This record gives sequence, C-alpha cells and structure tokens, in this order.
Amino acid sequence: MSASVPEAERFAELESGRQPELETGRRWRRPRLVVPFAALVGGLGLAWPGAELERAISEGDPRAEVKLREAVDRRVLAVADMAAATLAVLVCVSLIAGQGLRLSALLALPLVVLAGKLVGLYDRDELLINRATLDEAPRLAQLATLYVFLFSVLQSLFVRGHLGPADEVVLWVALFGAAVAARAAGRQLAHAVTPSERVLFVGSDASAERLRVKLAACGGRAELVGQMAVTGLDRADDVSAAAAALREVVAELRVHRVVIESSGSHPQATLDYVREAKGIGARVSLLPRVLEVVGTSIEVDDLHGLTLLGVRHFGLSRSSRVIKRSFDLLGAALSLLVAAPLLAVIALLVKLSSRGPVFYRQTRIGRDGRPFTMWKFRTMVDGADAMKAPLRERNEAEGLFKIAADPRITKVGGVLRRYSLDELPQLINVLRGEMSLVGPRPLVPDEDDLITGLDRRRLQLTPGMTGRWQILGSARVPLPEMVKLDYLYVTGWSLWSDVKILLRTVPYVLARRGM
Repeated sequence: MSASVPEAERFAELESGRQPELETGRRWRRPRLVVPFAALVGGLGLAWPGAELERAISEGDPRAEVKLREAVDRRVLAVADMAAATLAVLVCVSLIAGQGLRLSALLALPLVVLAGKLVGLYDRDELLINRATLDEAPRLAQLATLYVFLFSVLQSLFVRGHLGPADEVVLWVALFGAAVAARAAGRQLAHAVTPSERVLFVGSDASAERLRVKLAACGGRAELVGQMAVTGLDRADDVSAAAAALREVVAELRVHRVVIESSGSHPQATLDYVREAKGIGARVSLLPRVLEVVGTSIEVDDLHGLTLLGVRHFGLSRSSRVIKRSFDLLGAALSLLVAAPLLAVIALLVKLSSRGPVFYRQTRIGRDGRPFTMWKFRTMVDGADAMKAPLRERNEAEGLFKIAADPRITKVGGVLRRYSLDELPQLINVLRGEMSLVGPRPLVPDEDDLITGLDRRRLQLTPGMTGRWQILGSARVPLPEMVKLDYLYVTGWSLWSDVKILLRTVPYVLARRGM
C-alpha cells in the first residue's frame, strides 16, 4: 500500500465508528418459498443453483453471494411472468372467449420468458439498487405486445378454437396488469428471503453520507458498510495501489456492490476502480455528478467509438405543454366528478367542527413567478396565520415551516391532513390552469424568496398538487433538496413520469404519511 493512500483514508467504517464485523446483518438462507416454483419449471433452466455455489457462500465468498442474488432475482421474476401469463390466458381464453385450452398450452409458458428476455427484463435488476416495478412498465408493455403476437401466431397449437382481435386486446391488458402485480410481489419475496445488499462507496465523505441516507430510504434493500476515499492519488502507482486495495476491502466486508463517485481530479482512479470492481465480480454503480444538473433525460450517442451524452433542452416544448395541460384537465374534471359527494361531506364536517370558513385560501407563487390563490379545506383554527410567529422555534423543516404536532390543527383537520383530503379543492386550481396535477411544489412568497439564481428555473412549469418531493414526504425534504428535485423534474419531464408520480402518491397517502 502506497504511503499516499493511508489506512485511515483507504477504509472508513460508517457505522458509529465500529470496526468491520463480518457477521453483521442477515445471513443468506435457502429461500423455501421459491424452491417449489423453481422445481416445477426446472426444465426451463430455472432450477435452484447447485450446492457448489451455496458452499462458496457459506465460506463467505462475496462473489458467490452476488451470483446467488442474481439467480434469485431472475428466477423469481421468471416465475412471476409465467404466473401472470397463465392467469392472463385463463381469463382471456377460458372465461372471456369461452374457448378450450389444449394440453400443449403449457408450451406457452416459455414464450413469456423468451419475450421477457428479448426486451431485457431479466438483466435489469442486477444494475439497480432501487428496483421499482413501476419503472419498467414500458418494457412490460413491450413484453405483453410481443407475447400476444407470439401467442396469436401459434394459437392453433394452444387453443381449441380461434381468438379474435378483441380477445387479443383482453389478453394484452390481462397480461400487462398481472405482470405488474406479480413482479411487484416477486420482488417483495426476493427481498424477504435475501439479506440487504452490502454497498462499498468510493468517494468523498459528503457523498457517502448522502448515499447512506438515500439507501436507508430504500426500505432495507441495501446498506452502506464502508467507504474508500479518493484522495492523495498523485502518481500512477498510487492509483494502482488504491485500486488493488479495493479487492481486499471487498473481501473483508463481503461487499456486493461498489458505488464509485466520478472524480474530475483523478479520472484514471475512477477507471481503475471500475475495472477492479468488475474484475472481482462485484456489481458496480457510478455516481456521476453531471446528472445532478442535466437529470436522467439524456441520450447516449455513439460517435464512431466515442461516447457522447446528448442533453435535452430545458423546459417543455409547445406540444408537450398541450399534452400535459390536456392530461391535467381530464384528470381534474374526472376527479372532481367522482369526489363530489366526498367534498360535500368534508365541507360539512369542517363547518361543524370549528368556527371559520370551510376553505382556506393562501397566496402561492406559480409558474413564471406569478402569485395565485391556492384553495384547501381549512384544517386549522381560524386565525392560525397570526399564531405562526410564536411557533417558529419549533419548526422541524429546513427552509419551510413544518411542525409535526402543530397545536393549531383541529381534530377534523388532523384526519384530513393525514390522508391529504384537505388538498382536494386544489383540483379547482388545476382546472383554472393555476396548478397542475404533478409539478414543482407551490411555495408561499417567503419561502420563494429564499430561492435564487438558476434554481428559479423550477418555475418554468406550473406547480403541482403532488410531485417527487411529495412522495418522499414533503415535511422531511429540506428546501435545497426540494428545489433540486423540482429542477430535475423539469429537466426530465414526460407524461409517463407524471403517471408514475400519481400512482406512487396513492400508497404514500394510504400509509398515512401525509403530504
């Protein structure tokens, strides 16, 4: 080990200063729930890995643990896809079309695995830490399309009769919905029977702490067990020595994944760390700082062997604005129509529970910095704004005013806030064009004054009822982080991103996290 890479910098344990403990965390165990399913489809190559791999795991080989985790992920997802295909075929062919199935219909099960492999659905999880099924919905749509095509072409082998175009549409819808549900359940199963992914971070202390917080928010899927610094690397032999030390640390801490922060001052070190980590069989993730500015809306451009990243222009095109506004109008109108009886009941409860108006109106800053009046059901006592100053010392949020147990909240207001029902009148703001269903957070003038410079570009989009900041728990997201989330939302907007945020808002509301 080179003297320029001291031991204290080479490895720093991040768990309260403890020394590395090789026996910490959950141990690997044979997933009993998966084995029966894998045995049923052993002929498809989904049989459980052999005893040799399990023996290597018992000896503490992290490479074997990574291979077994990948085997679990692939097999569970394959079984989930086959279960979804079975359900979809039974619903479409037997129940809807009223046709009989031949015994050879069992051969249709490998078709869904083949289709999934062709669209890359079994090679994705090993690249990711946060494996959200909703993120792969576009690929699942491709899977359903390809499977229905193959099933239709070969249907004479599977069906005693004929499926018409309407039946094929039903099959597509049934397979897509069943695949989303089955894969989500399968990933929960895989997470339950495997320990957390052990992550080693190579980079700065500040980025390591940020990664630790983000991993903790992933529900235990991964944990940060150590850090290596990229400092004091001034010579080529220093870089080589530091990269070689990676092998020792990975073995010592049984690391499954190495997250490497891109280093502008030591680019060769980044390359050597990546090569070394891949060479020893660990999963590798990169933390590129440039994405903090451009977001994920980039295209890889292969310029005769030279890789470039194409960055989309900031803001929405005219056609994208029309699509987003049409989506808002349709969603808000339907929501108000369905929720009209609930709105009437809430208004009555608010009026009867405390003195004051039913609605609370507040000035917020909207698109391009224009103020507007935002509507909510009143959840506090009348005159709550005048009581704000004495409570500022109890504020729990950075840059925003948030108190978990705010004494100004009424009993009915507490229930409304818990389930975000107080936000429903904002649908009126959406119809008026002052707000969007999804967008940046609408701030009060005092909070908006704290945002300066290029960060104010977040206001190029209409503020939303929900957003990325909302599903993370708005009271827990500090103002600087919230501004960054809004900026990245603007840089990478798509209609599918709005749909995903709306779908993810529902479980957060039902979990009583509030917004």
